[in-house]
Parts: sequence; structure tokens; C-alpha cells
Amino acid sequence: MTSTTRRSILRGIMGGSTVAVALPLLDCFLDGHGEALASGKPIPTRFGTWFWGCGVNEARWFPDKLGADYDLKEELRPIAPYKDKVAIFSNFNCALGGRPNLVHWSGVMATLSGAAPTQGGVSGGSAELPTLDCLVSDHIGKGTRFQSLEVACTGQSSVSYSMRAGSTVNPSEVDPINLYRRLFGTGFSDPNKGEFKPDPKIMLRQSVLSSVKEDRDDLIRTLGSADRQRVDQYFTSLRQVEQQLAMMLEKPAPAEACVLPKEPGKTELGPTWEMATRSHDMLGQLVVMALACNQTRVFNVALSNAGSNLRKAGEPVSFHELTHEEAIDSQLGYQPKATFFIERSMETFASMLKMMDSVKEGTGTLLDHSLVLATSESNFAKIHSVDNLPIMVAGRAGGKWKSGQHVSGKGDPSSRVGLTIQQVLGMPVTSWGDAAMQTNKPISEVMA
Repeated sequence: MTSTTRRSILRGIMGGSTVAVALPLLDCFLDGHGEALASGKPIPTRFGTWFWGCGVNEARWFPDKLGADYDLKEELRPIAPYKDKVAIFSNFNCALGGRPNLVHWSGVMATLSGAAPTQGGVSGGSAELPTLDCLVSDHIGKGTRFQSLEVACTGQSSVSYSMRAGSTVNPSEVDPINLYRRLFGTGFSDPNKGEFKPDPKIMLRQSVLSSVKEDRDDLIRTLGSADRQRVDQYFTSLRQVEQQLAMMLEKPAPAEACVLPKEPGKTELGPTWEMATRSHDMLGQLVVMALACNQTRVFNVALSNAGSNLRKAGEPVSFHELTHEEAIDSQLGYQPKATFFIERSMETFASMLKMMDSVKEGTGTLLDHSLVLATSESNFAKIHSVDNLPIMVAGRAGGKWKSGQHVSGKGDPSSRVGLTIQQVLGMPVTSWGDAAMQTNKPISEVMA
């Protein structure tokens, strides 16, 4: 190569075939401060959620010390390498306000949708509410091929905590091979290649979708209110597909941290701990590279379902069953078999942080340019407690988020975390949530 530009790639021959490898984000691609692209555009901010089921042991998870340099209890020790990039939130509750505690559901939906649901899905009273990731993707996800990516680690595509409205679930990808081909197979354009040629098949698909859309108004006039709502949700999804197709017809913006990964090998899927964590790391690596390649800016990872069905290989009893059936050890003060899964869940979250923090972008990392909201649906799963929900936010949002501290909500609703995230990401909201979960109080301690 005679010169190095943002579109430079390394070319070579392997086995008689031409190969190309995109360069990482080098200093020469950035501005003089290493804080933006040479074009002047800022390095994009990403957002994700990371969910684990069946909560924590309060005395072994929440720090005692507030503010910076918080202490790490036994169940939080795996995040030690990233402590200065993780904010811990305590005493933030699911405020039911007279609504039922839908076990293994109310807590996570309160945090992610700003409402204690009255039934399955994210319905709050008469409202059909989107989850936080959908709101964020509408704000920062435009201009990417996928508005968001959802993955689940136990082989069940129905396990997802991303919902556009009511019970309309954004299904999860569970097979690493399928996710790879979806991301980097047909339709993927290397953002660092100089040449670009639109795929005529995509042009035809976009044309077909547009022609179907023209009949929308005629159809809606013939439907009742319930069917109109269903059709409206359908066309909302259709518009997202059209936006994705439109993006695929344009030359992608450079993404110098993008390196095309190898297709993963076949792996067994299921709820045993070994299968789930192997799936997590394979799916997680693909999600991380999708972020680096600007395929998406929003993601959702579900380590398990809410009433966690994770179990050890060869053992029939699941994590969820252990939380209810295992006796609390009188000397230890907790359930040792159930606690195995809590501690290992935190190790798995730390592995996600490691993957994100290993991708260098400018003077920081992918994690530095992200916010990752990690939470569970309960505090102590044995009694389905939804007070003092375990919540973490990792990353720094490109310097807009002050991480590395422990903040107490003093009994306030957990929706304050979601409101703060939205405001830090530049979304024009002054309040968020429904009924007892409604709040107009962002958490000033973490706002830079």
C-alpha cells in the first residue's frame, strides 16, 4: 500500500484465494485528539442490555460503600478488572403501586419499560409500552443495518426482553452460525472496502415491500380497532425492514475497528451451564464485532430466561428450582448450590465486558463508547423480591457517563436508571415511566 486511509485493507493470497483484512481504528484515521473520526464525526455511542435470571444474595452482592472506590463483595468480584467502568445501583425498586407482583417478570419489565406490568408483556395499565432498547434504537440506531440485535444463550428464541409494544417480542437469535450468516453473510458490505456495488436482489425486495405498503390505508379502513392495532405493529416492523434494505443499498460508512470474523463451528445448544456459557461467548463475540462494524448500535443479551432454567450437566434440578427448594446453609448464610449460578453469571457478564473492552477505538475502547445496562428480575429469588433490584451500567458513553461508582436510589423506582440513560444519550425526554414507576428525576451522580 502506498498510502494509509480509512478504507485501507490488507490483501494477500491464501490457498489460491484472495483474502482481505480490514485495519483496526488507527491513530491516523482520527482527529488530532483521538476522540473523533478524521471527518469530524464522533465515534458512535452504543447501548445494550444484559440479563441474568433469579437475582442475587443481597449481602454478598451489593457494596457497602457509596461513591467511587466501592467495595466488591464475593458475588461481584468477577467485575474487578472493569470496576472503574461499572456503576452499581442499589435501593432502586420495582414500584408496584397496587399492581400484582408478576413473579420473575415485574422486576425486569419495570427497569426496562418503566412500568410495573399488569399482565404478560410490558402492558402498563392501558398503555402498550416499548422497552428501553427500542426507544434508544429509534434514537441512535438509524443509519445501521440492524436497529438492534437480540441473542439468548439457552437455545430458546422466545427468551427476549426486547419488546416494541405490549407482547410483541423481538425474538432472539440462539445459534452462533445463524447469527454469523445473518450479520456477515449475504447482504454484508465491508465498510472498509473502497468499492461498493448495490445488490440487485435487495433493490427488488425493497421495491416489493414499497408496493405492499401502498395498500396499507385501504386495508386499515376495513378493520376493527384490535386488528388495526395489530396491523399497525406489523407495518412498524415492515418500515424497519425497509430502512434496513435502504441502508444495504448505500455504501456503508467506514468502521476501522471492523475485522470480519471467522464463521463459528457447530455447537450444541441448551440450558446446561457449559452449553449456555459457550453460546454466550460465541454469540457475544459476534455481537461485539457487529457493533465494531457498525452493523448495529443496540443489542440485548439474555443469559437465561427470567425463572432461570440453567442447570449443571447431569443434574436435573435447575437454578430456579434451587432458589426455592435448597435450604439456606446455617453457617454460610446462603444457598450454596444456587449461589454457584449467581457467581458464574457475574463471571459471564465480566467476559462480555472483556470482549467489548478489547476492541480499541481511538484513545478508548468499544466499552468506553457504550452503555450496557445489566439487571435481573428479582433481588432474592426465593421470595420473588422486587425491592433493591440488582442493576449495573457498564461503559462511559464516550465520556458522557461517570462510571466507577455505587449510587443508592433510597427506595426510588428503578425507572430512574432508564431515564438517566436516555438523557445521557441525548434523547429529548424529561420524564419516563407509568403510574408508580413514573419519574422525572435523573441520577445526577453519573451524568458528566
